[in-house]
Amino acid sequence: MTGAPTPLAVLPTEIPGLLVVEHPVHGDARGWFAEHWQREKMTALGLPDFGPVQQNVSCNAAVGTTRGFHAEPWDKYVGVTTGRAFGAWVDLRGGAGHGRVVTRELRPGVTVFVPRGVANAFQTLEPDTAYTYLVNDHWSPGAVYSAVDLADPALGVAWPVPLEQAVLSDKDRSNPWLADAVPVPPRTTLVLGGTGQLGRALRAAIDQTAVDAGGPGAPVRFPTRADLDLGDAESIAGYDWSDVGTIVNAAAYTAVDAAEGEGRADAWAVNAAAVAALAEIAIRRRIALVHVSTDYVFDGRSAPHREDAPIGPLGVYGASKAAGELAAQVVPQHYLVRTSWVVGDGPNFVRTMRRLADDGASPAVVADQTGRLTFADELARAILHLLETRPPYGTYHVSNGGPVTSWFDVAREVFTLVGADPELITATTSAEYAASAVAAGRTYAPRPARSEFDLGRIRRTGFEPEAALTALRRYLRSG
Repeated sequence: MTGAPTPLAVLPTEIPGLLVVEHPVHGDARGWFAEHWQREKMTALGLPDFGPVQQNVSCNAAVGTTRGFHAEPWDKYVGVTTGRAFGAWVDLRGGAGHGRVVTRELRPGVTVFVPRGVANAFQTLEPDTAYTYLVNDHWSPGAVYSAVDLADPALGVAWPVPLEQAVLSDKDRSNPWLADAVPVPPRTTLVLGGTGQLGRALRAAIDQTAVDAGGPGAPVRFPTRADLDLGDAESIAGYDWSDVGTIVNAAAYTAVDAAEGEGRADAWAVNAAAVAALAEIAIRRRIALVHVSTDYVFDGRSAPHREDAPIGPLGVYGASKAAGELAAQVVPQHYLVRTSWVVGDGPNFVRTMRRLADDGASPAVVADQTGRLTFADELARAILHLLETRPPYGTYHVSNGGPVTSWFDVAREVFTLVGADPELITATTSAEYAASAVAAGRTYAPRPARSEFDLGRIRRTGFEPEAALTALRRYLRSG
């Protein structure tokens, strides 16, 4: 091979995600050399950083050796090191592109990235063709995958060597036709903490999204603690992550006061150690991680908090959540979603105030802690928005919109909206409330004085938070 080498290029095809890579082959009297896989250069041109873990080589002695169509549950990067091959690919993913076919000759200097869900086949054009492929999961004999018949007329593949003259395995001669092939489902979204306020809101939002779309979308699982115990490292390591594409970690230890005492170890186990274990799995398996954190990672001395503001937790709960953030942020595909003052389907401040109003009580409520309420359904909507639109990975602050309020302001608003007298509520300070808790023998954790977020970054993605007062009125009407 002589002359000027072909410039490195990553080219799209008619199948989304199927990419052809043309790269330089340097040759002289000794032979030739090519960079079959060069992570830095190729990812810069648009090839996914797919994290290969195994390389396989198939040496094919005869012209016309044909293998496929196979859609294994991993991404592949295929090419030849000697000889030439006719490559063919068919999209077996669901959707409008199902059944679409692309063909291309493979030779040294031409390789193809094959995304999960696209079936791969090749036929050798020269004797002793060595076909090589990198994969990003370890091959196992028990792997289950979709396949389609090489001879299906619906595909219209013009094989250079007629299949009746080709060398095929008995298995490949018995694959189903496209009409009977099982479509490859998208990778699963795993929601952890499905029984909490946010978890229940995510379940409701995902169900409603499916209804609006006219049918089920990507598969979503809500494992129970019996399925996956975040407090148990062995349970995390032993879970089957093979089909998971996204983890939404809505699980957390949130007993803020208990974390200062008897709950300290549990807070660190769930909020920090478990997140580190999830991050390690996400990195190794190329899983996107959505991790939910809190305003408690800030000391609350100044606000509104921007995403890049330095953290400085005041108590054990905030420190454990800050450690979890640091773990989540090492995942290349991560959304760290900080939120504050969550109100949903479960025990929360608004429900407590409503009960006190119904009882005719006169509570003392802290007036020197400020922020915005975040309703769980609004937080769920923001998370799904990030997953659907895929803005740049990183940290996003999410709460409801509207003016900044104190807990005292929220309590008075709840009393007013349910028809009780807001004058029954008296204002107190954080120091006075903490002192009364200690006098009563209760542990009271320090809280940030200012919890309000700068919401500019999430707004720039096209998400507009609903005003907290509007959401509060609807929440109280719904019971």
